[in-house]
Parts: sequence; structure tokens; C-alpha cells
Amino acid sequence: MSGFPTLQPAFTLQVTIDAPLGVGSASRKNNLQVVPMTGGSVKSAPGFSPALDAEFVGVGNDYIHADADGKHLRLDAHGVIKPKDSEDLIYLNYTGVGTLLPEVQAVFAGTAPDGSTPFNSVFTHITFETGSERYKDLESRVFVAQGRFNVEKGKPTVVEYRVSQVVQG
Repeated sequence: MSGFPTLQPAFTLQVTIDAPLGVGSASRKNNLQVVPMTGGSVKSAPGFSPALDAEFVGVGNDYIHADADGKHLRLDAHGVIKPKDSEDLIYLNYTGVGTLLPEVQAVFAGTAPDGSTPFNSVFTHITFETGSERYKDLESRVFVAQGRFNVEKGKPTVVEYRVSQVVQG
């Protein structure tokens, strides 16, 4: 149908996470959990411009509140990435909603079997900010993603997002 936007594959974003820190909340019904983002990468899809092959630097965090009914999570993640071929730094922020399906609950409980959850439970909106002329166009675009969890015993959990740019339909 005309007039509706379409999606152009843009990036694969992989974020290595550590165990959640249960901060709690004295004033809300839904407790805050802070999930440390300890590493990861962003790699452009073939043909996407500006091409990006970057690694997370420093430590970011994903601030998560579960809905009172226990069915959804509200995400607000912050991190910094650095392209492998330059000294540029790019801040990224993604906000979104995750459905607490049994396989996602098992990931957070540390009881998930090895493997990947389906791309059916986490959806986000991603924004970028940078002082780099090379990557400044990322600041003016709209990106959405769907995510899944990759679990391998003895290794940190990786959240994988397939990111698309919203473009004119």
C-alpha cells in the first residue's frame, strides 16, 4: 500500500550483557534492574551506507522496568561504539518493549538452555549521536530493531538485534 514506510536492513547489533543488578524502586510498583552491557559490536548490512564495523567501548547499561502485570519489560539502553578504522565515537540509545515469554524469563533467571530465542519478543527504536562528520547522517534517520538472546553455557549472554532503517515506501 502506498504511503506506508518500509524497512531497509541496516545493522546487526550484538551486545554482551552481564547479570542484572536488581536496584529496586521505593517509589514505583515496578522495580528497576540495571543490566551491564560489557561489550559487543555493530556491523552494517551489505550495501548499507555509511558502512560501519564498530565495537562497544567502556561499559554501557540497559535500564529495565518490568510492567506490574509481569508480561512486558521496558528497555532504555545506553552505550558508546568505536569504528575499527577510526577514532570516532558514536553514542547509541535504544528504547523498546520486550515480551516476557517463557524463553526470555529463562534467560533472565539463568536457566535458559544453549541456543537462541526467536526474534519475536524484543522490539526497539535506536538513535545515534556523534561528533563525526562521517557518521553524522545516522543522527537524522529512524531505526527500528527486533532482538533475541543468544545463550551459550560458560559464556556471557549476547543480545542480538537486527536493525533496519525506516525509509519511504
